[in-house]
Amino acid sequence: MLLAQAAAEQARAAGEVPVGAVLVRDGEVIATGFNHPIGTHDPSAHAEMAALRAAALAVENYRLPGCELYVTLEPCLMCAGAIMHARIARVVFGARDPKTGACGSVVNAFANEQLNHHTSVEGGVLEEECGAALKSFFAERRRASREARAAARSEPNSDNPAV
Repeated sequence: MLLAQAAAEQARAAGEVPVGAVLVRDGEVIATGFNHPIGTHDPSAHAEMAALRAAALAVENYRLPGCELYVTLEPCLMCAGAIMHARIARVVFGARDPKTGACGSVVNAFANEQLNHHTSVEGGVLEEECGAALKSFFAERRRASREARAAARSEPNSDNPAV
């Protein structure tokens, strides 16, 4: 999870929501990924998706049986679907996502018995640390937004010389 947190910091440095993911097979890291949908204009560029894509390229197979995915935030439904299609054996996540979490917070995609692949899930690993990184990121964005609005209000209106 510490490696996933380091990947999340790469996302933060790029101005993206700080979520990181690491894929491990037989105790060896085969891929990492971090959120970058804003910079790539790609709604699927979540940390999990980036790690899955990199791992599939590294092992030259879209199936990744026996792999474990460590991610700092509970996967969303899109990522849960990709995790199932890749045949990931286990997902370990940090912070729970009460808005889009698909590992039990909103829905539990992995608990559906009708699906053909079942991934085990463990949540809450380094939950406070992972959650704090997200909370500080969004607090900083809100602060910057308030400052920008305040600065815009205090600037003289250059379009209207009478003001």
